[in-house]
Amino acid sequence: MANVVSEGATARRTRSPRVELALKAITTDPASRDRLRRVLEQALVFTGSAFAAVYAFGGDEGELLCLTESAGVPRSLYGLRDSYPLEGRSPAAEARRTGRPVWLGPEELAECADARRMPAGDVFLAVLPLREQGSGILLAVTESPGGFDSEDRVCLELIAEAVACPSPVEAARAGELPAGAFSLAMDSGRVEVGDDILGLFGLGRTDFDGKVETLLALTVPEDLPSLMSVVEADHMSIGERELEFRVLQPTGPPKWLRLRGRLLAGGEGRPARLVGTVADASTLRPGVTDVARVQRLAAALATAGTVKDVSQAVVSALRKPLQADRIALAELENDRLVVTVLDPPEPESWPQLWRLEWRTEWPDAPVRAMPTLASALREGRAQIWPAGTELEPALADVGPGGLAVLPLPGGSRMVGACLIGWDAPHEFGPDERALLTASATLAGQALMRAHAFDAEHELVGMLQRTLLPRRLPRLPGAEAVARYLPATAGLEVGGDWYDVIPLADNHVALVIGDVQGHSTGAATLMGQMRTALRAYAAEGHPPDVVVSLANRLLVEMETDLFATCAYVDVDMEAGSAWCVRAGHLPPVLRHLDGSVEVVESEGGPPLGVLTQADFPMTPLRLQPGTVLALTTDGLVEAAGTDIDDGVDRLAHGLAASDPAHLGLMADALLGNAGRNDDIALLLMRYDGLAVHPLRESWTVWRVPEAVRHARRFTRRTLRAWGVTQETDAVLLVVSELVTNALVHTDGQVRMDLSLVNQRLRVAVADGSPRSPVKPTSIGWEATGGRGILLVEAVSAAWGTLPVSGGKQVWSELVLGE
Repeated sequence: MANVVSEGATARRTRSPRVELALKAITTDPASRDRLRRVLEQALVFTGSAFAAVYAFGGDEGELLCLTESAGVPRSLYGLRDSYPLEGRSPAAEARRTGRPVWLGPEELAECADARRMPAGDVFLAVLPLREQGSGILLAVTESPGGFDSEDRVCLELIAEAVACPSPVEAARAGELPAGAFSLAMDSGRVEVGDDILGLFGLGRTDFDGKVETLLALTVPEDLPSLMSVVEADHMSIGERELEFRVLQPTGPPKWLRLRGRLLAGGEGRPARLVGTVADASTLRPGVTDVARVQRLAAALATAGTVKDVSQAVVSALRKPLQADRIALAELENDRLVVTVLDPPEPESWPQLWRLEWRTEWPDAPVRAMPTLASALREGRAQIWPAGTELEPALADVGPGGLAVLPLPGGSRMVGACLIGWDAPHEFGPDERALLTASATLAGQALMRAHAFDAEHELVGMLQRTLLPRRLPRLPGAEAVARYLPATAGLEVGGDWYDVIPLADNHVALVIGDVQGHSTGAATLMGQMRTALRAYAAEGHPPDVVVSLANRLLVEMETDLFATCAYVDVDMEAGSAWCVRAGHLPPVLRHLDGSVEVVESEGGPPLGVLTQADFPMTPLRLQPGTVLALTTDGLVEAAGTDIDDGVDRLAHGLAASDPAHLGLMADALLGNAGRNDDIALLLMRYDGLAVHPLRESWTVWRVPEAVRHARRFTRRTLRAWGVTQETDAVLLVVSELVTNALVHTDGQVRMDLSLVNQRLRVAVADGSPRSPVKPTSIGWEATGGRGILLVEAVSAAWGTLPVSGGKQVWSELVLGE
C-alpha cells in the first residue's frame, strides 16, 4: 500500500514536465489551426478542470475582456459571462489589473458580484494573467475536492505562459490570414484583414485600427445599404453571400471590388463571424453610365425618409458625376424657397449675397424677385444657361461658368428647385441634359414624400411630448432627471412613459412603464395608465394597491394590449422605499461608494393580464448619495443579446458615472443605446432632508367634548415643540376643521400636525369624499358657513386632498411672522 501511495505522489510531482512536453508539441506545430483550443484542453487533462477559457481584450476601445476560446463543459453551467469590464470588480478584471493569479474557493465566490449566477456547491475558480502584457487572462473552473492544489497551480501557470493571444492587426501581420481574406466578428465589428485587402482600400497596416467602420467609411455612400446588409448581424443569414461595391480613390473614378463571404454561426461563448475574400472587380465591369446613375439615385431616394436624406442623395448623385463646383437644393413653400442643403457647406464657397441669410430663406426671399428662377419654375422643365449669360445677382455668381436650374415636380405642383453651378465654362452634352431631367422628376417625388414624412414625424413627436411630463417637480431631499428617446425606425408613437408624483408627508412616487407595441392605441393607453396611476397614488393608497387598481382598470378596459410597470414609493424623511413591479425590469441602485445593486425584487404579472393578481412589495433602503435608476427594456435589450447582459451594462455605466451630475449621467447611459425601441430612463439621487419635520397624530372620537379634546391635544403638542406664540390662530383652525368633519361626515376622523421651518400644517381626514364648499356670501341671519372663511383668513394656504375613499382638509400657517 505504501508503494502505491509513493507512486501516486511521484506521478503528481511529474505532471509539470509532462505538461511542458505537451505544450511544446502543440505550440511548435505551425500547421495546427486550433492551437489555442488544444492548449486549453491540457488544463482539462492535467488539472482536472471542468472548464477552461481565454479572455482577450475587446470592445471598441479595448475596455472589455472578451471570451476568445474555451474548452470543456458549457460556460453557462457556471454562470460565466462572454465578457467582463476591465474596470469592474470581477476576478478576471482583478487578475488582469494586478498581474497576479486569483484563486477563489466557494466562500470567496459567494461574495463576488456574480454569485447569484453561479451554482451552489464546491466550485473553485482560477484566473491567471497571460504572459504577454495586454494579452488577457486564463480562466479555469474545477469541482474537484479541495480545488486546485499546488501541482495544479504550477500546471495552470505553464498553460498561461503558453497561450498566445495576438490582436487582430498582429494576427494579420503574422500571416494567419491569407492576403485577400478577412474575418469579421459580428458582435463587436472587429475585423481581421489580409494585406491585399488593405491595399485595395488604400490603407497601410499601421493605418488600420481593426474596425469595420473604418473600411465602410471609404466606400461610395450609395453602396452602403447593400454592404450594411452583410456586416450587420440582424440582416445576415447563415450561408454564402456575394456582392460588388465601390471604394473611393484619391484620384479618378471609384474602384469596384467584389466580396464573397459566408456567415459562420457562433459556438458556445464564441460570436458569429463573417469570413471570406475581397478582390478587385474593376476589370470585370464597364464604365458607369448615366443610366446607371439614375438607377442608383432612384434606389437611394426609395429609402430616403426625410427632406435632408433626399437632399443628400441628390447631391451625391449629381455633383461629382457632373463635376459641378456647387449644388443647392431648396423646398418651395408658398412663394418662397427654403434651402435644405448646400454643397460644399462652407459659406465662403457661395456668393456674398447668399451669406447674408445663410441656410435660412433664399436671398431676396420671394421667388418673384428672381425672374430667371421664377420662369423655370413656371415652365416646369430644366433650364441651362452657359457662361456669360446675364442673370440676376442672386444667381449669376452661383454658376459663372454655367448654371442649371432643375424644377422639382411633385404631383400637380412644384415642390422645390435644384441649382447646379460651374466656375469654369462648361459644355452641356445631351447625356447630361437627360440625366438632369430624369433626376429632377425622381427628386421632386421623393421630396414630396419626405415632406409628408417630416410633418408626420413632427406630429408623432408632439403627441409623445404631450403625453409625457413637461418637467419634473422639485423634490424635498432629492433630485430627479428623466430622458425619453423614440425609436428611430418607423413613425409609430411608442408606449414608454415615466412620472414623478409628489405625495403627502414628504413621500414621492417614481413610476416607469411600457405599453405593448408601437401605435396610437399604445400611446393612448399609455396616457390613460399614467393618469390612472397618478390618481390612485394621490388618493393615498399604498404602492401595491395603486398597482392593483391600475391592473383592474386595464383589465376592465377590454383592450388587447398589456403594460409593464415599476412603481417605487420613496419616504424622503426615513430614507426608505417600497418597490412594486408588474412584469417590469427591477430598479438599479448606485450606492455612495460606487457599488451597484440590481434589486432582487419579486414581481407580479404585467398589467392587464390577470384580473386577480398579487403585486408584492419589496423594501429598499436609501442612504444619502444613493442613485435609483428605472428604465424600460429599450435601453438594455437588443436582438441576439441576453437582457441580463444589458442590465449589467447599465449597472457598469452607473458605477462609472458621477452622481453629482444626474443629467450628464443620464446622457452617458443613453450615449451608446440602440434605437430599435423606445427608451425611457428615470434617475433619482436621494440626498436626505436637511430638516426633518415634527409630526403628531390624534384620533378624534365622536363624543360631546371632541373639539375640546382636539384643542387640548394641539396645545400640548405645540408646547412640546416650543411653539408659544400665535397659538390662538392654530386652535381656531383646529376647532373649525374638526367641527366640520364631525358635523358633516360619518366614521373615523383623524387629525395630523406637522411642523418644519416654522410652517405648521394642520390636516383633518374623514371618510366623506365631498370637499367643503366656500360660500359666496353669508347673510347676518345665517347659522353656518363661516368656518371655511375663517380658516382661509388665518391660513397661508389651505385645500383638500382625496385620501383612500375620503378626503383630507389641510391648512398651513406660518409661525413667527
